[in-house]
Amino acid sequence: MSDRIRIFNTYVDNLTMSETLEKVSDIIDKKIPTQHVVLNASKINLMKNDSKLTDIVNSCSVINADGASILWAVKKNNKVLKERVTGIDLFENLLPLAEEKGYRIFLFGAKEEVVRTVKEKIEKKYPAINIVGVRNGYFDESENQTIVKEIASTKPDILFVAFSSPMKEYWISEHLLDLNVPFVMGVGGSFDVLAGKTKRAPRWMQKFGLEWFYRFIQEPRRMWKRYIVGNLKFVIYTYQTREK
Repeated sequence: MSDRIRIFNTYVDNLTMSETLEKVSDIIDKKIPTQHVVLNASKINLMKNDSKLTDIVNSCSVINADGASILWAVKKNNKVLKERVTGIDLFENLLPLAEEKGYRIFLFGAKEEVVRTVKEKIEKKYPAINIVGVRNGYFDESENQTIVKEIASTKPDILFVAFSSPMKEYWISEHLLDLNVPFVMGVGGSFDVLAGKTKRAPRWMQKFGLEWFYRFIQEPRRMWKRYIVGNLKFVIYTYQTREK
């Protein structure tokens, strides 16, 4: 269904949103614990100097292009991705699919009030959805096994993990088999967006690949290094590694 495209020191699957959803359904049907990951400029920058993160990403069965930067970099290598499949869009598209197919969902991450708000909003929009558990993302390392057992005991089909990178990739990879959840997806700050704590860029900015700029102008002091310095590094890295 997809051609895996080589980019930098990793890969991206050439999947549309509908093809990704179909693949997720197949994964859940087979009940084999699977880690999902998305790529953007920030993650590529992290992977450049993090072999552990690179190995985790490359071991994932589904790798989607989250950032417009990835589509641009692929194009600079004379290839074309069918579609950008962002993490938050996939997260939101999986919710009606879960309601339709009766998938069991667990929400893990963010602050307690945020994850509770997300649960309430999802259940209001999708009354038949089955959210089997929620837990905030604030815990000590000594609690890891207790948390894993708590999640596994609810037997979810989908686990959404709302941590930042690379923590979410590390945590999911380390506990994937013990969780025994068919589809585990890191969703970053998606819970904050769904809860209304942070705003997502307007559609026109999404269309033109300017979501990073919208996020930057909301918190310039906190985000300048990631988006201004980080994006410049990504552009330079793309030209250094592109195929002639």
